[in-house]
Amino acid sequence: MNTNHTVQKPGLVTAIALMTLTSGIINLFWGFVASATALGTIIGVICLPITILPTILGVFEIVYAAKLLSAQPQPVQPSTSIAVFEILTFLMGNIFSMVAGILALIFYNDLAVKEYFAALNSGSSPRPSPATPLINEPEPAPLPEPKVEAVHQEPVQPEKIKRPRKPSK
Repeated sequence: MNTNHTVQKPGLVTAIALMTLTSGIINLFWGFVASATALGTIIGVICLPITILPTILGVFEIVYAAKLLSAQPQPVQPSTSIAVFEILTFLMGNIFSMVAGILALIFYNDLAVKEYFAALNSGSSPRPSPATPLINEPEPAPLPEPKVEAVHQEPVQPEKIKRPRKPSK
């Protein structure tokens, strides 16, 4: 058992961090080039806010990857939103970031990665989960219904309704 309370980082988490870092650097470069190109034309100046988006995503990617790669792990959640934005960069023509985003979403669903993030955020080391048996236990037999003896009662006849008599003629 670890006495210094460090959590063992799975290889997939390191892969996510390295892909995110690389994608962030590429997005920074991509955004700067697109913005510089857009400044060259009048229509490009109007489109400048769109060309800045990869740069902003690149900054977020680098910060997130730095948290994952740090020597002292920081509590951090899996960032599926960054992965989705990486996938959407194919609209800007950035295929590498799209592939990195798809792989990140796949790696986030791995059991070891989920346990790592859960342990990282709870502050304890991950425990191996016990294997759940696949044997179906038989359902308990239904309890017998208590026997109730029927009490025979005579049907109650309703009283005759008294009607006023018609006067005679």
